[in-house]
This record gives sequence, structure tokens and C-alpha cells, in this order.
Amino acid sequence: MGALTRAVRNVSRRKMRALLVIIALGFSMAIMISIPAGIVANQEATQTLATNFNSTMTNMQLEINKTSTLIECRTSSGSGFSPSGQPDRPGFGSQQSEVFENETIIEEILSIEGVKDVVPYLEKASNETTTEIITGPGGREFTITRSIYTIEGVCLNSKFIHDYSILPTNMTSGRNLREGDSGVVLLSSNLTSYYGMKVNESVDINGEPFIVIGVYEPSGQARMQMRVAIMNLSEAQTVTGLTGKVSRLDVYANSTSYVDEIADVIKAAYTNLTVTTYKDRLQNLENMQTMYTQTVSNAQTTLSQTQSLATQEILIAVAATSLIVLFVMLYTVRERTKEIGTLKAIGFSGWNVMSQFVLEGILISFIAGVVGIAIGSVGAPFLSSLLLPHVSLFGGSQSDRFRPSGLGTTGIAESQATTAATLDPQLILLAFGASILLGALGSLYPAWRASRIRPAEAMRYE
Repeated sequence: MGALTRAVRNVSRRKMRALLVIIALGFSMAIMISIPAGIVANQEATQTLATNFNSTMTNMQLEINKTSTLIECRTSSGSGFSPSGQPDRPGFGSQQSEVFENETIIEEILSIEGVKDVVPYLEKASNETTTEIITGPGGREFTITRSIYTIEGVCLNSKFIHDYSILPTNMTSGRNLREGDSGVVLLSSNLTSYYGMKVNESVDINGEPFIVIGVYEPSGQARMQMRVAIMNLSEAQTVTGLTGKVSRLDVYANSTSYVDEIADVIKAAYTNLTVTTYKDRLQNLENMQTMYTQTVSNAQTTLSQTQSLATQEILIAVAATSLIVLFVMLYTVRERTKEIGTLKAIGFSGWNVMSQFVLEGILISFIAGVVGIAIGSVGAPFLSSLLLPHVSLFGGSQSDRFRPSGLGTTGIAESQATTAATLDPQLILLAFGASILLGALGSLYPAWRASRIRPAEAMRYE
């Protein structure tokens, strides 16, 4: 009977003990492969955050440059939408103390020297409300009542549509609004999902029927939570009961040299308007850049500390695996001393005995490696998050809070930059090889000790 056959038979004779040892070794191996997977996931998340940040800063700078002549004027009712129909601030269409301006303000502002165009908007929370539970800082839950959606009225002037970004561009179905559209509405995708609506179906907006002409996808985590219905300005005024009212004006100057002067005149004449210029947007961008640079730096520092901790944990797991095999095999040798003596007495060499015990250790470790890989494949995300500190990389909500107004389609780190830990095939093969190697090394001394037992002493052992 060969050494391998004897090793298999001896392991199978002690099924319960072998099972417990294999489970213990399996979890140790799962930890050994899950920790590197978690480190790789954190590295990828940090790299993604840095990449998104650099890309977003560049795009925002370009967009801000394009809006150098834009002066945004908002009333307190403005829900925080950008010129392209995307929300800038997380107002979520909530009911609040709303203030609106008469449309006559348009002609008044147009009369200011240097003003080229004034684009009016109306933003109003719908009459339909819903009660929801949200999670705030520290995990605290709050119950809030808010409007189901926000109505946005847009002036469908062909010049405005052509020259300025007054409508969304990321359409998912149907078509965008056009000059002369009436009785139709453009919905955000989350609003169509809420109502289960499709293009060309009828929907009631504040009790008035409209045909869904198109659906667009909001960008940004906080902005995606806002449900929006965009329609012709005059129809928005009618369904909200705000005929002749506006909540926001985008004022365009003939050149950048007029911007500061126009902004000062508007601030002085209309104290209830919040005025934002190119300089304000640029300052917000610089603040955001400082904040995100610090975030990336903190994430990289945490990642470095995590890698050091991971190395220690892997070394502990390796030591635990080796010690488990060592003590189990030592106990096995002690338990089977008389059997070893019998083998030596009938002619088995020390090498035969030694190879048998080494093979037993390798066999147990082989099975444990398979079990460990199975556990790690399923539980790698949980084990890595349990054993490694979390690298916090905030995303959408923070970026929206500091987002320069007037930028519609660019978001920074649109989601929290996290990547689930997954096992790499090379890592699995490496861990499997390490499992077998540790099994061999852990059983080497007990096997050598078994090979040194003298038959006469072994036969007297009880």
C-alpha cells in the first residue's frame, strides 16, 4: 500500500477531527485571500475617486468658462436647477416658503445696459406629497413629507433653445421639448419609474392632463433623487396658479466686462433675488477642489495604514495555519505511536513513515484550501470589510452641496467611490499553493519526529 493511499485512509478514519481542522484551516485561508482582495478594492476605489475628480474639475472649468457671461438670479422658491434642467442643490422639491417675481422684471432687467438676454424659469413643488423616511448623519432616521415632484416651466423660445442650455441633453426615450409644444411634458426617469409611465402616455400634473413626450436621465446622486416635470413656461404658470410669475432668471451679458456692473444693479434693485456670477461659480469650484484634494489625500493616508494592517493580519493568518497543521500532526503522531512502531517493525523505512505524515498534512491543507477559496469567493466583501478599516470616500451628496451653480451635467464622484472585493484568479492560485506549502511545512517536523521513533519504544507505548 503506497504512502498516499495510507494517508487518505488515515484522514478518512478520523472524519470529525479532519472536518473540524479543515473548517478552521478553510477560514484561515479565506482570510488570507480576502484581505488582499479588500486592499485591491480600496486601491481601485481611491483611484476611481481621483480619476473622477480630475475629470470633473476639468469639465467644470470648461463649463464655467462657457458661462462667463451668465448671471443667475433666483428667488427663495428656486429648487436649484441648472440651465440644462438638472438640479444643482438637493432641494428635493420640498414644500417651503416660496417667493415668486412678476414677469415684468424681465423687461426691467433687459433695460439694464449690457444685458443681452433674460431667460425665465418657473420652479414650483407639486401639490401631491408623500411621506418618506430618510437616513441622516450618524445613521439617524427622519420622517419627512415632501412633494412627489417639482414642476419646471421653461421658455420654449427657439433662440433660447439654440443659444443656451435650457433643456436636458441626456434623453433616454422620446424626444426633447421644442418651440410651440403645448400639452406635453418632459419627465425625469425617476418620475416615470415612480408613476410607471411611458412615452406617449397621459399623466396628470397638478390635476391637468399632459402627454409624456420624452424621458431624460438626471445626473448626480442627490439630483437623481429629485423628480422633475418640465413643460412650457406658460403652462407651468397655469397648472401652478402662478400666471405671470417666475422663480429664476438667467441673465446673459453682451460680454464679461458688463457682468459685475449688471450683477450690482440687480442686487441693489431686487433684494429678494440671489445673484450668482462667473466669479462666484469659480470660487465655488476652487472650494470644491480644495475639499476633494483633501479627501483624496485622507483616503490615500488611510489606505496606506490599511495596507500595513493587512500585512500584519495576513502574517497572523499564515502563522495560525502553520500552527494548526503543526499541532494537529504532532497530536496525530503521538496518538499513532504504536502504529508507527508496527510499520517500522515490518520493514517500513523512516522515509516511508515521514512521507506518509507529510502527505496527510498536505491532503488536509489541500481540502482546506478548496474550502477556503469557496468561503472567500462568497464572503470576501464581508471578511475584508470586517477585518480592514473602511476607506471613506464621500461622493454625490457632498459634491452637490459644494457644486458651482449653473453646471448641469457634470458631477464629481457621482457615487460613493467604493468597489466590492472580488477574488482574482491569480490570487486564488497563489493562495491555493500557499495552503499546500503551509500544510507541508507544518507537518514536516511531526513527520520527521515520527520517522525517528524506534520500533521497540513504540511497541511499549500505551
